Amino acid sequence: FWPTNGSADDGAIRLPPAFRETDDGVASRAVYKINLAILEAAVSAPPGVATAALDRKVEPIDERVAQLDLDGDGAIRGVVTRLRGLPARYVGAAAAHPVRRGLYPEGVEFLHSVRYLDPESLTYAAVRMKELRYARKEVELDDAAIREVYAAEEEEEHDPAPPVYEGSPELGYRNDFGWRLQGYIEDVDGRLRLQSAEEHRFCMGCHSTVGVTVDQTFSFPRKVPGEGGWRPQALQGIPDVPQAGHTEPEILTYFRRVGGGDELRANDELLTRFFRGGVLDEEAVRRAAPGGAVDIQSILLPSRGRALALDKAYWLIVREQSFHLGRDPVIAPAENVHRAVESGETELKAAGVIYRDGRAQLDWSGV
Repeated sequence: FWPTNGSADDGAIRLPPAFRETDDGVASRAVYKINLAILEAAVSAPPGVATAALDRKVEPIDERVAQLDLDGDGAIRGVVTRLRGLPARYVGAAAAHPVRRGLYPEGVEFLHSVRYLDPESLTYAAVRMKELRYARKEVELDDAAIREVYAAEEEEEHDPAPPVYEGSPELGYRNDFGWRLQGYIEDVDGRLRLQSAEEHRFCMGCHSTVGVTVDQTFSFPRKVPGEGGWRPQALQGIPDVPQAGHTEPEILTYFRRVGGGDELRANDELLTRFFRGGVLDEEAVRRAAPGGAVDIQSILLPSRGRALALDKAYWLIVREQSFHLGRDPVIAPAENVHRAVESGETELKAAGVIYRDGRAQLDWSGV
C-alpha cells in the first residue's frame, strides 16, 4: 500500500500459545521473541540462498534461553542481534515444531488494517479505518500436499469457472493452502461491517493465486530487519532496497517496468515528479536507494492536497457501497484502460513485458 496511491496500512502477527511459552507452559516474552526472530528469518530468506548462508539482523534475543548458538559464533553466550542459518526447530513449548523455510506454522494469525490518509500524521495513517482484515493458518500442509495444490491450480488455470472457497462471510473463507481469511469494510455510515461473499473474493484472490507471496502472505517477509522493524512503520529512514535476486532498487525497477507510479499510470503527481516529458528520471529515484540523500517517503508520500483528494474519492465509494467495482480511489477517470476487451490476448508477451523474477523478499545487504 503506497500512500500516494490512496491508502496507508499496518499489520500485526501473533504466534500460537506454544510459541509464547517455556517448555513447562509458562508465558515467556523471551521465548516469544526468539520464535518470532526464527520465523522472520525463515520467511524472509531469499530464494536461492543456502540455509547455512542466511544472515538476518533481528531484535535482541537471548541464546541462553534458547540453548542454541543462534548467531553461529560457535558458543552460547547471551544476547545476540543476528541469526545465522536456521535452527531445526522452534524453542520453548514449540520445541517439537520444525522450522520450515518460507512457511508459517499452523495457528499463526495476522491482523491488517487499511486506513485513510492523514497528512498530519508521521506515518500518514489516519485513525479511521477503511478495512480490517484477519487471517489464520488453520492447517500446515506438508510438502507433498503443497505440490498437489500447485499442480491442481495449474490444471484449473484454463477453467473459465471462478474458484470455489470453503466458508462463508460469517466464518471466513479458506484457501487451498490452509489459510482462513475474513474481512470487514465500511458501511455507508463509516462503521465497519462484515464483507459480503463477493467482496471477500477480493481478499481471496490476492492470498490464494498471486505467485509472488511467501506462504500466501506479503507483509512479514518484507519486515525491516532488527528491532526497528517492530514499531508502527513510518517510511522515514527506510531506503529503496532491491528485491531478493535483483541488483536495482525495487521502486526504481517498478517505475521502469510500469512506466508510471501505479498500474494504470494515473498518478499524475508521480508522473510530474519523476516522468517529466514521459521519461523516467532515474537519478531522482536513486536518491532514495541505500546511501542516497533521501528515503522512500520522498517517493511514496503524496502532497497534502492529493492525500485529502484521495480520502474524498474513497469516501464516495463508501457512500455508494460500490466496492465490487473496485476499491482504489480515483481522483479523475483513468485514461490507460481498455474501454472494451476484444479478445483474451493481452499482447504483453509479444511486447516482452512479462516478468517472472518478482520476489516478496527484499535484499537488505546494502543497508
